[in-house]
Amino acid sequence: MKRKDYINWDEYFMGVSLLAARRSKDPNTQVGACIVDENNVILSTGYNGFPYGCSDDEFPWDREGTDTKYNYVVHAELNAILNAGGRSLKGARIYVDLFPCNECAKAIIQSGIREVVYLYDKYADSMATLASKRMLTAAGVKLTQLHTDLDAITLNYRKQ
Repeated sequence: MKRKDYINWDEYFMGVSLLAARRSKDPNTQVGACIVDENNVILSTGYNGFPYGCSDDEFPWDREGTDTKYNYVVHAELNAILNAGGRSLKGARIYVDLFPCNECAKAIIQSGIREVVYLYDKYADSMATLASKRMLTAAGVKLTQLHTDLDAITLNYRKQ
């Protein structure tokens, strides 16, 4: 008899997204993304951080002031799209823990991704998120908030 306590595809891919977020060096916000094709094959992952060649020890992580991280950080969704290396993302789904901003929404639409699966909508009332939702909806991108009974998935690196 097979196991019955396995995770479903959405929980699996969101878990990959959350694991990718753990690579982010941002001291305040860690976001991960995972792009999957219609056959449930992972095409790409990404997390928020500075572009290649821009040292995370030399560029600012500050959120306020004259020179902030917002001028430099590449969001998880855009990193995942760029990390796909030119592979077609048409018809794909993107899993991301935080609802995409308006700039990422543009990249999602242009790349051909057809569904955004997200956990949180922390900035739901911000102009950037409202613009994002308007564009994604107008472009026919499905928006799905993931609801799960899981609180956590534990990864063990020591043999049980």
